[in-house]
Amino acid sequence: MNKKDIANIRKQFKLDNDLLNIREIFNVYIMKESSEIYHHQSLSFDLLEEEQKELFMNNFKKVLTGQLDEKLFELKFQRDVENSSQLILHQGLLSQDTEEWTNYMLQLVEKMLKDHQYEMDIVVTFIRGEYRIPMKPRNDEAEESERDAVYSHPFILCSMNKTQDPKKELLFDYVEKEFKYNIVVDPVINLKAPVSGFLFPSMTDNASDVNHVLYSTGKANELDYHFIEDVLNAEEIMTAQEDKIVFEEVVKKVTGDQINTSTLSNVYEEINRVMEENEEEDPPKLDYKDVETVLKSSGVKDVDQEKVESAFKTVIDDEKYEFKASNIVPKYNKKSIKIKTKIADISVSPQDLKYVRQVQVNGKVCLMLEVEENTVIEGFEMIPEVLFQKAKDNTDL
Repeated sequence: MNKKDIANIRKQFKLDNDLLNIREIFNVYIMKESSEIYHHQSLSFDLLEEEQKELFMNNFKKVLTGQLDEKLFELKFQRDVENSSQLILHQGLLSQDTEEWTNYMLQLVEKMLKDHQYEMDIVVTFIRGEYRIPMKPRNDEAEESERDAVYSHPFILCSMNKTQDPKKELLFDYVEKEFKYNIVVDPVINLKAPVSGFLFPSMTDNASDVNHVLYSTGKANELDYHFIEDVLNAEEIMTAQEDKIVFEEVVKKVTGDQINTSTLSNVYEEINRVMEENEEEDPPKLDYKDVETVLKSSGVKDVDQEKVESAFKTVIDDEKYEFKASNIVPKYNKKSIKIKTKIADISVSPQDLKYVRQVQVNGKVCLMLEVEENTVIEGFEMIPEVLFQKAKDNTDL
């Protein structure tokens, strides 16, 4: 799945949308003390009050919100797994009987509880339904409606939400004219920040893919490996952050720990060029041969295939590993590059990294920024200083 696919699904979750039909909603309450199911309930989604529907719709959209490889991850199911979650989900998707469907979902909940202790009471919500995408774009002048031909996508969505204790409040009773302590014992279900969830099946270019599931994590770059491997039975993955760290370690193994800014800037620009050439396709990936080409094109000396392949084996123990280009280039992630010093931390955009230099002046290491105009600090324009000329003059004395 790409960003466009996810956005197309997410925008369907709104009330009075004739392209979305949520048939059933199934809520399961899990107690933290015993790690057991305290209660579960299945309802037709249409029987909920409008306010409840709105709360759940917003919750479902949050499950599908976030950057790929940071909060959202397309996972591939493991093969030859006993009691496979892929099979459970597929059977639940095809089931026409409500009790049968809820039993399949309870099997997943049992997996969530096995050998795992939650820190708070959890409510797991499952919905199943379908959304439809018109095969033709809207055309007000055409006699045939765009609703006449659609792609139909049955799906199951899961949202996990924590509970929180109700607030302790002091109330004033107007009738009795006295202050009263508000005693509320019912826990509040926090639907504003799901802690986890998933969408099955994965969908790409209007085609369902039952071999993949879209997993959602509550916090960026923080994965629940128990949920991924033991509950969903999916293959191990890395976050965008981890991917970038591994790439940096591979480059260090090839080039050494030190690299000048112009070469690093060239590396990022070269990877950006590869992505721009493949922007109409799936995000490109870089294997050890591609990394070798990038480093050579960026001006790195003494690079060969054997050296890069060895770096892959040393850092990640897999010479066939492929990096997602979008994960390792700051520009593509819309992030700035952090330059850390003892004096100050500086952030520059990746495309401006080539204007940064580390130089020595009078035996001291200095950071030099090439700017096109005078710098302004707290409203004061700085006076240009001929620093290198002064340094030269002092040397001549």
